[in-house]
Amino acid sequence: LIIVAVLISFIIYATFRAFENKYYFAEPLISPFYSPCLSTACVEGAAHFGTPIGAFTIFGFLISPALFILIFPLGFRLTCYYYRKSYYRSFWMSPPACAVAEPHSKYTGETRAPLILQNGHRWFFYAGLVLNVILTYDAIIAFKNPEGEWGHMSVGTLILVLNAAMLWLYSASCHTCRHTIGGRLRSFSKHPIRYKLWSWVSVLNHSHPTYAWISLFVVAFTDFYIRLVATGTITNFYFF
Repeated sequence: LIIVAVLISFIIYATFRAFENKYYFAEPLISPFYSPCLSTACVEGAAHFGTPIGAFTIFGFLISPALFILIFPLGFRLTCYYYRKSYYRSFWMSPPACAVAEPHSKYTGETRAPLILQNGHRWFFYAGLVLNVILTYDAIIAFKNPEGEWGHMSVGTLILVLNAAMLWLYSASCHTCRHTIGGRLRSFSKHPIRYKLWSWVSVLNHSHPTYAWISLFVVAFTDFYIRLVATGTITNFYFF
């Protein structure tokens, strides 16, 4: 029940923020829900990588820039092995627990539509790595002040750094990451560097569920904090 409540709450909040289409940038902070902001509809200063995507409307409504990018982190989490276990059990009771019989009379696993799309997890993982690099860049940019001068640090800086770090831990502990690095090697002795990396990732993999939940909360909190700053509700305090 707790897992259902948390996942539904996150989906509702993320959907609201994606369609709100404002309060996602407060120089130099940008929400992870809107980064990279690639649309010409992005607010001034938010498009760190240019605006290769034009502004599109549907029935007169401007499409939020967040909708162009959220498909990738959302797809990464929805197809994640740990999250699949969580929502299969909590939403579909499939199965409700170990050694408990399936409530469904027929079991097809992930061999038919739409669950066969879960096999795209590897590609969402690669897209997630690209987004991690971009969010790390955003965290570095956050060491500027609102006037664009380097060498400053605020509460927002720390939050963006924490967000990037947790997303890297979530990605690095992923089962796909572990398999990509060393899962297909026939001989570890012939690939000592990859074996070492595989060993490190294997250690992280044990805590993958923990990183999955912490990173989910942190990314939502990061967006919420930036929204508060952008609306003028709070001030982004600078340490120096």
